[in-house]
Amino acid sequence: MSDAEQRHARQCVSCGINISGMSAATFDCPDCGNEISRCSKCRKQSNLYECNECGFLGP
Repeated sequence: MSDAEQRHARQCVSCGINISGMSAATFDCPDCGNEISRCSKCRKQSNLYECNECGFLGP
């Protein structure tokens, strides 16, 4: 993987899998605006997530 690809690789904040190239959701944290990425499986199962910056918890 090139340096540019590593910088753009995303991980699901709920389960930690690499979601680069997968159908996933990326959105801003409702509290601090930090980018959050979630895989389709965790979204479908409504798994909890926590913002790495401010600790916001969401479904």
